[in-house]
Amino acid sequence: MRYASVIVDVPAMQTDRSFDYEIPEQWHGAVKPGMRVIVPFGPRKLQGFVTALKASPSIEKVKKIEQLLDPAPVLNEELLSLGNWLTETTLCYKITAFQAMLPAALKATYKKELVVTEEGKKTLPFDLQLLFQQSNRVPWEKMTHSTSIHSILKEIEKGTIEVKYLVKQKTNKRTVKRIKRRVAKEELEAYLANLSSRASKQKSIIEYFLQHDEPVSLKDLLATIDCTNSTVQTLIKKGILREELVEVYRDPYENRFFQKTTPLPLTDEQQEAIEPILSTIDEKRHEVFLMYGVTGSGKTEVYLQSIERVLNVGKEAIILVPEISLTPQMVHRFKSRFGSQVAVLHSGLSAGEKYDEWRKIYRGEVKLVVGARSAVFAPFQNIGIIIIDEEHESSYKQEDNPRYHAKDVAIYRAKKHQCPVVLGSATPTLESFARAQKGVYHLLPLKERVNNRPLPTVDICDMREELRNGNRSMFSKTLLEKLEDRLQKGEQSVLFLNKRGYSSFVMCRDCGYVLQCPHCDISLTYHRSDQKMKCHYCGYEAFMPRMCPECQSEHIRFFGTGTQRVEEELTKILPEARVIRMDIDTTSRKGAHETLLKKFGNKEADILLGTQMIAKGLDFPDVTLVGVLAADTMLRIPDFRSAEKTFQLLTQVSGRAGRHSLPGEVVIQTYAPEHYSIQLAKNHDYDAFYLKEMTMRKLYSYPPFYFLVLITVTHQDVMKVVSVSNKIAQYVKRHLSKETQILGPVSSPIPRINDRYRYHCMIKYKREVNLYDTLKSIVQHYQQELAQTDLTISIDLNPMMLM
Repeated sequence: MRYASVIVDVPAMQTDRSFDYEIPEQWHGAVKPGMRVIVPFGPRKLQGFVTALKASPSIEKVKKIEQLLDPAPVLNEELLSLGNWLTETTLCYKITAFQAMLPAALKATYKKELVVTEEGKKTLPFDLQLLFQQSNRVPWEKMTHSTSIHSILKEIEKGTIEVKYLVKQKTNKRTVKRIKRRVAKEELEAYLANLSSRASKQKSIIEYFLQHDEPVSLKDLLATIDCTNSTVQTLIKKGILREELVEVYRDPYENRFFQKTTPLPLTDEQQEAIEPILSTIDEKRHEVFLMYGVTGSGKTEVYLQSIERVLNVGKEAIILVPEISLTPQMVHRFKSRFGSQVAVLHSGLSAGEKYDEWRKIYRGEVKLVVGARSAVFAPFQNIGIIIIDEEHESSYKQEDNPRYHAKDVAIYRAKKHQCPVVLGSATPTLESFARAQKGVYHLLPLKERVNNRPLPTVDICDMREELRNGNRSMFSKTLLEKLEDRLQKGEQSVLFLNKRGYSSFVMCRDCGYVLQCPHCDISLTYHRSDQKMKCHYCGYEAFMPRMCPECQSEHIRFFGTGTQRVEEELTKILPEARVIRMDIDTTSRKGAHETLLKKFGNKEADILLGTQMIAKGLDFPDVTLVGVLAADTMLRIPDFRSAEKTFQLLTQVSGRAGRHSLPGEVVIQTYAPEHYSIQLAKNHDYDAFYLKEMTMRKLYSYPPFYFLVLITVTHQDVMKVVSVSNKIAQYVKRHLSKETQILGPVSSPIPRINDRYRYHCMIKYKREVNLYDTLKSIVQHYQQELAQTDLTISIDLNPMMLM
């Protein structure tokens, strides 16, 4: 095959197709689909993906491929077809879908250079000759800062200066220097005998190599002998030793020791749950299981033993866990059971570490991947099981292109590999549970905790009553008493608050003015540690004003509660309590998450205070009390899933208490104690919640009874947004069936973010044949405007966020 079809790295509607290129003769037979190449595209050179090989091109004149970036395909045949499927189902560009499957280190960076021609050297004006004095090549960035920019542009037009496009890879392999002996032992002994007594360090090095045959890293050798590099270099120059560069993996867990664990005996319930999974593995059959098990029912052990069966038959496994619960505890469980067969992929790793973990998977050096959402694209060739833990988590849905849900990708890949998918949760999404009730998924219930431990008892505290009784603190009387009791007993407590920062907003008590972000229609949050007001949407920061900017009053105060403020209050009320705070502010540094949890696990603190990241996956034997400080924050969000998210969160956070021999208690503080999601979370009654919530969903035509599409239009000009949104809504109404409901356009719940106005249009449908074609034609119709006027139209099928 002499020609290749290539998808180029230009995410635009016009280029969302393959272009034909000639394969240079020297690469005939070497180029394969899934490889990355560099190709000329207009005046530029771009990275692209080879998608197919062909005998003849579709047009007469074709350019040649300039460079091969990979010795073997980075995307196998299955991942290429998955990319095409993603393009169709999420309405993204093909290049976006392919790049989503690769680590960031494999994405190209583009640089431009100015190159002066031979003729140009003689004819350039004096100021430009100075610019090219040192070299014929000058980086583009240097030109943009030059005062001679107009004369440069003129010379580019004349052709005396050319613009060259360079494609650079970010991939840096980590190498270490290794030292080994170059000569036989006899020669070493002879050299040692002739050494002068002053060369004691050289002596020590030679003695080391007489005792050790294996090569040693330079770093280890210097540490063992306690010498300098110059001594080693002397022996290298004399031909006694040899230095070589060896590629090594960056291992984020290289300094950890994982004690090997063995499978635990299963309870009758666990045995019942695992049998159908094992039979699908043995029969090489695809099925989707929903493991619906209460917190602490031993779902992880079922996962571990299912994976063991898969690895024993020579296949590979993927387990996804939500980013926030990808705690060291979770990694520890899998590394302890399967050791070096495990690769870990999540956002806490550096780009280099992610690249190395990905290469281990790609090269078949590991058999199991534990990771967050994007680990579902692990380049395995022979998958035997895909497990999604905490399947209800909204973080499994990507919020920007390609807007895929990891669950859909997992099911698509599992069908190809004819293997099972296991979805696990104590609080499954209503969509998954409804499918299980219909028999689309196979339901595997785990109703009891391991060793029949009781679920924690739950107290609901009405904060309105506390206020009436004169308690203005953020802690109810009940919670405070229980916290004091745990301190006396030497037990631990977890306090959960779904906010970070010091307080929710700052308001003037005289005129009611609330400090807003100048770029977003949202109030600023006060952060006490650096005395700043911050926007959690666009990152804007400002110092806390001493007076109201509106009426100059000094009565400007904080309202609401954040984690920093709770921590401050705790130290006042319980000065003897040792508190660890975990939120984005305290865990932003690499490894901070693990360090804080380790301290808590070692009982270096009595209270763990945190946001969502502490609600899931944590298992500490001495935690007997969980306090939820503001259970109803989510109920106030304009989202049809707010009750479901509240119930899930309360159930998950309650499940952190009483997981071992000590019984657990939960205190839920709320201003809406009568709400059904809070009442049913108290009784751990998912089935009753499911029935109640399904009634509401049916009444208002929401999933799982209807599918949703959310179209969001954004632009700096509000009139432009309104006009385009109206046209889109009218177009959709004309082209879709009468049964389909079109809501809006309306202003988004947050009408402006980063100086861009936002309007929503929602489509609710059951069966809609024309849906994809209609949505595609909207993007096609506006493609020129999207490129020229900074208008954005995002289409989210089955959105998880409506904000």
